[in-house]
Amino acid sequence: MSNSLDSTRAELTARCDAIEACYEYMLAYAAQGLPSDQGAGSGTLVREHLRKCDAALIDLSGFLLRFVEQLALASTEPYTGFIAVLERDARDSRAAVQLVLAQPAISSQLIDNLNASIHLRALLTDLFLIDEILKTHGTRA
Repeated sequence: MSNSLDSTRAELTARCDAIEACYEYMLAYAAQGLPSDQGAGSGTLVREHLRKCDAALIDLSGFLLRFVEQLALASTEPYTGFIAVLERDARDSRAAVQLVLAQPAISSQLIDNLNASIHLRALLTDLFLIDEILKTHGTRA
C-alpha cells in the first residue's frame, strides 16, 4: 500500500504543480502587454501551460476522493465535504481555462482577466489546503 500511496501523492504533486505553474506563468504573460499569443514564444508557452492545467483538472475531485479512500481514515466526511467544494471550483476554473484556450488569440489582457478570476483563485487556495493535509497523512513525524 505504501507504493500505491506514494504514487498517489506523486500524482497529487504533479497536478498541483501543473495548476500552480500555469497560474505563475500567466502572471508573467499578463505583464508582457501582448495583443496576441500568435508569433511569440511566450504565446506558445501560455497555451501549453493552459492545456496542462486543463488536463490536471480532469476528474480532480474523483482523484482526491480515491486518495482519501486509500488513507483508510476513521471518518472521511470532512474530506468529502471539502472535496465537493473543490469540485465546483475545479469545474468552474476548467470552464474558464477552456474558454480562453478556444480563443484564436490570447492577449495579455485576457490572461490578466483569467488570473483575476475568483474561480481560479479559490481553486488554488483549495489545492494548497488539501495538498498540505493529504501529504502528511500516513507519514511518520
